[in-house]
Amino acid sequence: MEYLERRRALVESRLATVLEAAEPGAMTERLEHVSLSGGKRVRPMVALLAFEAAGGELVGEDGRGSAASAEAIDFAVGIELVHNASLVVDDIIDESELRRGVESAWTAFGYGPAMATSDGLLGEAFSLFGSDDRAMRTVAEAMVELGEGEATELVAQPTTEAEYMELARRKTGALFRAAAELGAIAAAADTYTIESFGGYAERVGIAFQIRDDVLDATAEADALGKPAGRDEAMERPSLVRITDLTPEEVNGRAREESEAALSALAAADPGDSPAVGYLEDLAEFVVVRGR
Repeated sequence: MEYLERRRALVESRLATVLEAAEPGAMTERLEHVSLSGGKRVRPMVALLAFEAAGGELVGEDGRGSAASAEAIDFAVGIELVHNASLVVDDIIDESELRRGVESAWTAFGYGPAMATSDGLLGEAFSLFGSDDRAMRTVAEAMVELGEGEATELVAQPTTEAEYMELARRKTGALFRAAAELGAIAAAADTYTIESFGGYAERVGIAFQIRDDVLDATAEADALGKPAGRDEAMERPSLVRITDLTPEEVNGRAREESEAALSALAAADPGDSPAVGYLEDLAEFVVVRGR
């Protein structure tokens, strides 16, 4: 676990530094409320692990001892900021008063300031991607997919399993894909390798979203750190709601995506390294996680 904790610490340290320097200064507390209140940091960890699995090396005590290493950490923090910005909007749409066990942004600050906070997070994120045109394109494409996913969920809700899977790919898989591709880009990987890592992460993201459906339907709010039963209350599409599948069968669908993720990772031919092992573990973990 020391291996993962060091990488998480690199993300946390750089994230705190970026937010502390955010302008205007009056916004800093709100940005920190959203981004420093906890979270699994799955997407930035995917970015760093993909960087190393693709041949990159995190060097120096703070991980920023080379241009590639510093870029990988910036990309990892940037994708986390994009994710946090999307959560602010999600909580407004869902009327969720809690996020990660604390007040959601709109509850703490009001609707207008919450939206401004989301914009501020995006601004800080894109300042971290500006060193590489491929990174900018990767994140922009992911945000298009994410926006289309959010719109679909609101105005054209899926009614079949196939439609739902496309929604999950856009709403959750796209940012996971971007995270892994950003890591591979920082490692100067070739196009095939970048796309293979992206395919792995997209499948992990879909499995993650499906597992979320199961947890929302079966877990207690205290265990989740956010309200449970929101899908039913908000009439929001989930595989549990729009199909006749039991939660156990839905979790089986998540397992299928996990296995497809592992196949995509193998196709990248990343060799043998601790980072690869942890990426494999992640594909397993997202199916069994409890929150």
